[in-house]
Amino acid sequence: MIKHCVVITHWVHPEVIAFLSQSCEVIQNTTRETLSREKILKRAGDAYAIMVFMPDLVDEDFLFNCPNLKIIACALKGYDNFDIDACTRRGVWVTIVPDLLTTPTAELAIGLLIGLTRRMLEGDSFVRSGNFNGWRPELYGAGLAGRTLGIIGMGAVGQAIARRLVGYEMNVVYSDPIPLAKEKEDAFGLTRVPLADLLAYSDFVVPLVPLKPETMYLINAATIFQMKPSSFLINVCRGSVVNEQAVADALASGHLAGYAADVFEMEDWARTNRPHRIPQELLDNGKQTFFTPHLGSAVDNVRREIAMEAARNILQAFNGEMPQGAINQPARLTIS
Repeated sequence: MIKHCVVITHWVHPEVIAFLSQSCEVIQNTTRETLSREKILKRAGDAYAIMVFMPDLVDEDFLFNCPNLKIIACALKGYDNFDIDACTRRGVWVTIVPDLLTTPTAELAIGLLIGLTRRMLEGDSFVRSGNFNGWRPELYGAGLAGRTLGIIGMGAVGQAIARRLVGYEMNVVYSDPIPLAKEKEDAFGLTRVPLADLLAYSDFVVPLVPLKPETMYLINAATIFQMKPSSFLINVCRGSVVNEQAVADALASGHLAGYAADVFEMEDWARTNRPHRIPQELLDNGKQTFFTPHLGSAVDNVRREIAMEAARNILQAFNGEMPQGAINQPARLTIS
């Protein structure tokens, strides 16, 4: 049996390598660093499969330089950095891992919400400064109980957040073209409202939509202006769903009280005009912002299982099966 070549662009758990190595030749990234596009292409020129991650970009040019590819197994859920139409035309499967990121992303969103509104970073810095001599009335923040949180897009992550907020004594509203079943709304204490109402009445706004042309800069200067004064914005979906410069301006004017994010515009590689850094005004604003370096899926056992599921998709394609995580339907090709 020929062992077809599989390239893995980022470090994965040794169990994943061992699993694939039983039937494939595996070329792995043994470092924790992100490989350059040039290095990936050099490794993947003759590969039949490639396991890719958030920092990777697959477009027509990439596919042209990897003519043997039969499957691109994405170890992620959001696939906006990958040209699915080009892959389909070239007969290449594209698979994702849709479910395993839901819980850790929901947990992080709530962590960012609490960390931002209770001014935890400022509190930590204050204690470390040596100026803390015991409690006194400083660093008052915004509690959650009795406040309204608005979720834009009630998909899997939105539902996971809503489920976890039961018991926080909050009013949770959502905006989505497709309503949840009445029993879920009742169980999570949710009310569906138009987007304009959500923006106007929510103390905390959490967009949870995929990055598409229609959601690019969904949160912009105009929509921020519609938001309740002194409200907070938390972004854990995709950086370019939010116009970061508009957020910086709204924080400076006082219209927004705070912004927390785990994702940033500079990460959206498929954007030809993407910025290459976070606006300096946001980085310098240590009192109204709370940032994490894309930690939404950074949980050890979850990352291992995500890579393992991507590996299973590869082997299914090699066996002539439709991979479980397939999001396209290319022409069936025989792998021999």
